Amino acid sequence: MRRSGELASSSISVPGAQAATVRSDKSDWATLKRLLPYLWQYKWRVVGALVFMVGAKLANVGVPVLLKNLVDAMSFKPGDPAAVLVVPAGLLLAYGLLRLSTSLFTELRELVFSKATQGAARSIALETFQHLHALSLRFHLERQTGGMTRDIERGVRGIESLISYSLFSIVPTLIEVALVLTILAVKFDAWFAWITLTALVLYIVFTVSVTEWRTKYRKQANEFDSAAHTKAVDSLLNYETVKYFNNEEFEAGRYDESLQRLRKARLKSQTTLSMLNTGQQLIIAIGLVAMLWRATTGVVEGRMTLGDLVMVNAFMIQLYIPLNFLGVLYREIKQSLTDLDKMFTLMEKEREVADKPGAQPLGGLENATVRFEHVNFAYEPSRPILHDVSFAIPAGKTVAVVGPSGSGKSTLARLLYRFYDVQDGRITIAGRDIREVTQSSVRQAIGIVPQDTVLFNDTVEYNIGYGRTGATREEIEEAARAARIHGFIASTPRGYQTMVGERGLKLSGGEKQRVAIARTLLKNPPILIFDEATSALDSANERAIQAELKSAAQNKTTLLIAHRLSTVVDAHEILVMDGGRILERGSHNELLARGGRYAEMWALQQQSGEAGMQRFEEVIGM
Repeated sequence: MRRSGELASSSISVPGAQAATVRSDKSDWATLKRLLPYLWQYKWRVVGALVFMVGAKLANVGVPVLLKNLVDAMSFKPGDPAAVLVVPAGLLLAYGLLRLSTSLFTELRELVFSKATQGAARSIALETFQHLHALSLRFHLERQTGGMTRDIERGVRGIESLISYSLFSIVPTLIEVALVLTILAVKFDAWFAWITLTALVLYIVFTVSVTEWRTKYRKQANEFDSAAHTKAVDSLLNYETVKYFNNEEFEAGRYDESLQRLRKARLKSQTTLSMLNTGQQLIIAIGLVAMLWRATTGVVEGRMTLGDLVMVNAFMIQLYIPLNFLGVLYREIKQSLTDLDKMFTLMEKEREVADKPGAQPLGGLENATVRFEHVNFAYEPSRPILHDVSFAIPAGKTVAVVGPSGSGKSTLARLLYRFYDVQDGRITIAGRDIREVTQSSVRQAIGIVPQDTVLFNDTVEYNIGYGRTGATREEIEEAARAARIHGFIASTPRGYQTMVGERGLKLSGGEKQRVAIARTLLKNPPILIFDEATSALDSANERAIQAELKSAAQNKTTLLIAHRLSTVVDAHEILVMDGGRILERGSHNELLARGGRYAEMWALQQQSGEAGMQRFEEVIGM
């Protein structure tokens, strides 16, 4: 049964969640500045990689110079023995050494810098993961899991792509361009340098301009990709619901609609890419023709040698080969910056509930009295949920809360766990306002058995042991016995190694609930919350587990949220809520004697037959 309070919190408009996945207006430089501290943790590796990168480019530029000298030195007459000894040996040895040096320095650069790249990616991914766990429940109720995980995945991949393309492609190319322009300007006339520089400037301006224009199509494609992924994940997570309503074709249609939008965006992206490549090749061709015309003229006029012509041609080839990929590199760098910025935007998402500076852990739990003092709360300002709610759960006692759906019962548990902060009033544990202590210590002191149990896609042992990580197998089995599920687990072929499936879908509702009870019993905290803890169980198992829960609650401060009144008769105090207010309070016998709302609900539950149950459900608002 979902409460209206939960609906209020989950019905907040989705764009708020999507804001985390929309790129902010921050500049690319701001994103790079944010990335640099993660890389600078490996500053010596960065410096070493830069040294090897410069060495690789010096060796690469040396190859055309060597070819020029060798060609010019080939002035031997046919049959001269020196030609056989000098030319092949010199050419092969020098050329091989320079090529080897280029490859060696490049591989050393990759080897030295890979730890920095992977370390930065790991640090950012881990920090994002930790931050997402630290965000409020409201964020996670609003989020779109498929799109968000896609953004994180692309962000991590973007770090590697950004470093690879910028540091290992763009920067080395710029170094090589500077070296080539210097050699051409010094060794020949300035026209060679000006032609090369003009072609490079036109090439870069054209590439950047067109890439900026077509970036919107890439962004659209990514948005449609995230949307399609979100729909696919959501549909697969709700596999049973799809089957219940025979909506496989409907889900396929929704997914195909997203894929169609993605296809159109990618086609536009490919068309504009072809335009970009054609323009780039035209500029390169014109530049090459101009350079070779200038060099050929120089050879004919005797101002240049054949070796000079070979060197100029080799330089142009070495420059323009990497430039052929400049559009791709620029686009990928821009996309990597966009993806990385999306992940940084997630990391900058403000925590709705945060520890105060200097907050201390909760102590004094040997007297774990819980108090709600004049608490007012609303998920949204326009719809208040709790109105001036005050009650106490004395240490070691049990207080039950009953009432119709939407009365605010489960909201009490969420506030006690500090998933939200109250707007007015306060909640205390052992006399300490829970807003003044650390959230971790508050949650460590509380154990909950929720009505809607969600399990990890792992083994039964893992899910029970999650209540206290590091617990021994014997302790896990003892908790399972107390929750009356050990026999079922032992009867399965793989026992405690049985996989429970996505969200525990391989188990029945009652089995999942007993796993939840077992892991809470294993945690053994001083404060317990049972939120419809036996709602999915049959009557026989409910009575057996109620006895175990009653035993587990001995000497513990317990908040019992119940639908079946038979489960609360032993509570020290029972609160009857409706509309976010406490209407009645007292023990079971006191409330029956009073003849009010609780007595009416009790009488209806005791009636047998369909009519009695129907009337009871109408009263409690099912």
